Amino acid sequence: MSIHVAIPTVVPTHPVVAELDRLGDEIAELSAHLDAATARLLALIREFDARGGWNRGFRSCAEWLAWRVGLEPGAARERVRVARALGTLPQLAQALARGQVSYSKVRALTRVATPETEARLLAVARAGTAVHVERIVRGWRQLDRRAEARLATRQHTGRGLHVYRDDEGTVVLRGRLDPETGALLLRALDAARETLYQRTRGTDPGLAPPTRAQQQADALGLLAESALHHELDPGAPGERYQVVVHVDAAVLTDPEAPGQSELEELGHVPAGTSRRLACDASRVVMRHDEHGRAVEIGARTRTIPPALRRALCHRDRTCRFPGCEVRVGQGHHLHHWAQGGPTILSNLILLCRRHHRAVHEEGYRVTRAADGALRFARPDGRPLPDVPPASAVPADPIGSLERRHAADGLRLHAHTACPSWRGERLDLGWALDVLHPAAFPRERGDRGGGA
Repeated sequence: MSIHVAIPTVVPTHPVVAELDRLGDEIAELSAHLDAATARLLALIREFDARGGWNRGFRSCAEWLAWRVGLEPGAARERVRVARALGTLPQLAQALARGQVSYSKVRALTRVATPETEARLLAVARAGTAVHVERIVRGWRQLDRRAEARLATRQHTGRGLHVYRDDEGTVVLRGRLDPETGALLLRALDAARETLYQRTRGTDPGLAPPTRAQQQADALGLLAESALHHELDPGAPGERYQVVVHVDAAVLTDPEAPGQSELEELGHVPAGTSRRLACDASRVVMRHDEHGRAVEIGARTRTIPPALRRALCHRDRTCRFPGCEVRVGQGHHLHHWAQGGPTILSNLILLCRRHHRAVHEEGYRVTRAADGALRFARPDGRPLPDVPPASAVPADPIGSLERRHAADGLRLHAHTACPSWRGERLDLGWALDVLHPAAFPRERGDRGGGA
């Protein structure tokens, strides 16, 4: 009897398939390098943010990133959010720095991860795909929202607001709001802060950096101004709600001249402040005798008539300070009307509140050249550029990145970030029961669907 043994035939891999496999491995390996580089980038952003490096003329770290790096504002805010979150999640940060998990997975996990749950969620990231991670994060957040709803039912007490002046004339606010009103106020303040401090792309770093508290105070002022501008009160708000400044003509002409410069009911303000307020306001001329008694009061007029204001807003659209795109602006006389400057379109530009103050009270200057272009200068006379200089890029950026990682001891390859998932169905309900600290047992019929 003869026995025939079948010997398997080894078929060599087709050259085209082998080449595609090589390309795939190169893509995966380079992706791991980019994820490791992203971890370094986020660490730099976190340090820069914590040390306030952006707070020199810019209104947030995200706004600085959008200006300096060219990111879309939403993407810049997300980078800052993830960078801050990783500061309290060292295991996720290390896994990203080693190229073991992708930035997409880390970005999703930082929405829900805490130091207590970090290790469990990192195991999910290593085992599953980015789709699995996103589904688990969505389910996790639903459980969090249920817990928050139970907590919210125990709130809604003790609301109140107190406004008073201290001994120096400063207005002080102290209060407590219910969660709904508080959330509304916070959203409004965030929107106002974004208008004032997060839409400037090229603001000069030499501007005095406002603190977070100062930004909030400026935002509250903008909210009040916007409410009155949109006629919050139906009974002639322009008459009932107004800020009155009393200033001598000599002071408007020459800030160094002696004379009165006071806000009604609040006292003395610098001459530069009065000049700024007078740039775009209603004006009443009063003449006094030698004893200070008013002997003549003129009719109230607008420094910038409504028709001219509409033309100014139509022409400029936004603040004209380099890089600023704030739409809420004030008219600024390039040559102040108190010094004989005409109130005509060619002598006016639109500036936001912050940059109007910078020009009048912080030493910045703006002139219009013969060709009609605006020329801004810093307090020391140096020109203020519209855009920052481009960063230098190595001739071989990928090789430079790989050499840096090799020097740091990273050995990245095509399978560094490969998940251990083998195609099995994701049981979302069971996964949340195991992972989430606030989860409760549920029937299988309540569990999520498959992957």
